[in-house]
Amino acid sequence: MEEFRHYPVMLKEAVGALNCSEGKLYIDATLGGGGYSELILKKISPDGILIAFDVDSDAVENAKIRLKDYKNLTIVKDSYKNIKKYLEENNIDKITGGIVFDLGASTPQLTSKQRGFSFLSDAKLDMRFNQQGDFSAYDVINDYKEAELVRIFSEYGEERFSKRIAKKIVETRKIKKIETTKDLVNIIFEATPRIKSKIHPATRVFQAVRIEVNDELNNIKNTLNDVLTLLENDAILSIVTFHSLEDRIVKQFFKKYSKEWSGEEGKFEYNPPLLELVNKKPITASEEELRENPPSRSAKLRIAKRINNR
Repeated sequence: MEEFRHYPVMLKEAVGALNCSEGKLYIDATLGGGGYSELILKKISPDGILIAFDVDSDAVENAKIRLKDYKNLTIVKDSYKNIKKYLEENNIDKITGGIVFDLGASTPQLTSKQRGFSFLSDAKLDMRFNQQGDFSAYDVINDYKEAELVRIFSEYGEERFSKRIAKKIVETRKIKKIETTKDLVNIIFEATPRIKSKIHPATRVFQAVRIEVNDELNNIKNTLNDVLTLLENDAILSIVTFHSLEDRIVKQFFKKYSKEWSGEEGKFEYNPPLLELVNKKPITASEEELRENPPSRSAKLRIAKRINNR
């Protein structure tokens, strides 16, 4: 098992926002390399409790080794979408301290030559966060109808050549199955014109397929709604996003529940605000962090506090 090395973006800012204190319960929704969890544990030990979730087997096994000395930690090999279910099954009513999310794929997932996330190395089309899952990038590329491919490339990748790429994929797989990341990259190159860009031509399609495989955007939406009901008064929601689709979901969620009036299907009813925005504009990585970890350039941190429990 390779070491699961992941740079925890805006570590001090994201964890610092939680106002960690002993005696409270905290959640690390996206354990990854364990960087956030370790800092939280240092702040809340020995009496605080941390429950950390990750669906990736490599992340879980490495974190168990890295954090083995902390007795107040529970690591759950499961998706953060099941936080509410886990807490209910373990008779935990409220998250009293706060919860932190580091959304998207981790560095080891993106750089692993075996996991099929990267267009820079050749591997089987995979892209599963959960290695035990049945649904992979292979299924998306080989089974989805042309219109479905256009939709996910457009919506999740914001790819301007979605129709061309989807058409070429369908034409290619009529002859033979598309098996590897290299196969898909070659198709994208063949389907798109050569234009000057700092972004690799396959970037947006690979992002879109990854999001589809792992149902990332729906998981975020559903989990935020679950978490809102679980947070105790003054508990903190600290969320790091890495692309505009994730950030838009978080921004709209924060906006909706930080206002007094909310509308549902055209009907307006009075609801007191349930969140207080800690930062109205997203926090971004410092210049020092950008020098150490250039990918942090796209990261945004949004923080809110639970208020007005009903």
